[in-house]
Amino acid sequence: MPPTISYHRHAALPSLGIYSISGYQWSVGTATDTGPKAVRTDAEEASPVGPVWWATNVVGNLTEWASGMFSSRQVQYPEQQTNPGASDSEVNAPMTFGQPFVGTDSGPKLIREHGLLKNLSSLGWRVEDHPDLDFATICSRADAEKSTRDPNAKHSQLVGAGTKVLADLVEDKLSTGRFPLILGGDHSIGIGSLSGILRARPETGVIWVDAHADLNTPSSSESGNMHGMPLALLMAELVPDRRVIPGFEWMEEGIKPFLSPDSLVYVGLRDVDKMERQYIKELGIKAFTMYDIDHLGIGRVMEMALSHLLDRAPDRPLHISYDIDAVDPMYAPATGTAVRGGLTWREAHFVAEHVVRSGNLASAEIVEVNESLSPGSETVELGHQLVTAMLGEAIL
Repeated sequence: MPPTISYHRHAALPSLGIYSISGYQWSVGTATDTGPKAVRTDAEEASPVGPVWWATNVVGNLTEWASGMFSSRQVQYPEQQTNPGASDSEVNAPMTFGQPFVGTDSGPKLIREHGLLKNLSSLGWRVEDHPDLDFATICSRADAEKSTRDPNAKHSQLVGAGTKVLADLVEDKLSTGRFPLILGGDHSIGIGSLSGILRARPETGVIWVDAHADLNTPSSSESGNMHGMPLALLMAELVPDRRVIPGFEWMEEGIKPFLSPDSLVYVGLRDVDKMERQYIKELGIKAFTMYDIDHLGIGRVMEMALSHLLDRAPDRPLHISYDIDAVDPMYAPATGTAVRGGLTWREAHFVAEHVVRSGNLASAEIVEVNESLSPGSETVELGHQLVTAMLGEAIL
């Protein structure tokens, strides 16, 4: 069995909110178990249901399955404890300019009002407030008005200016050993959060939990909404020079971060545009659609997702970007691009719980909660629960 790896669980960034969190230490063990293999003797061939055959083939295979058909990464949880010297910088940075609806900017505030800070403290995190980011005043009025007239990348000046500030902030939090937890806001914030993450830790693997691929370029997008473009802007194969998009001059050509296609895994896809489908196939991006989840089960899908990212680099940090519209609108109706046939309430929680149990989770975000689009607070409550699950809350 490989040696035990020691991870420090740091405080999360609230916001887009951002939480930069420091907390207690995790002790992480990594093991790969293959289990016994079925090799039948001549006698067993003659008696296909004999006790030896049964023990070897049935019990042995069940043992192999239970111990992990893929790489099994187990976390030994310590007693929860608070490090008096650890702190979390909270930054509310709500983004709404990447999509057409009012309301995503209230997502971070609503999630916090559901008791997020109290729950973080109970999980061993120490949190301190950080001044809010105000995306509406980051760029000049003239630039903002000009950006509204670009049909291919709407509000690009506002999105670009805001995501630059976010990228710098996330990079700074990671450089000081903290765990960024970003609360959106719409999914265009992924341009900034991932830029900052990849600057600090270019080897990061990304799990993108979403009904949509968010892989459109300005030229391929049918809507021009930038919450459908974050991953394209981070891939050199699709947008090699981001400076041609007004507001994104800060993403210099040839300068990292770029996200490698084999460092990305999709979970929960079910509404993919024609060109996005082509990009996924051409670039060989690992993608698990709702068909795969229905066919294989969420447990096996998540094992395969982690195996893809961690088998060749078991110590690499992971980032999970969780769009609430990955969840079926029966459970999460308050979001701008709801699509039927999504994750169940329990499947949604399992995704978060399984990633954190890998011991590799180093940053996380949740986006697209918009309570103004549906009555009630069930979507906000679910968003709050998924955040706490990503930070270690478990059934036992």
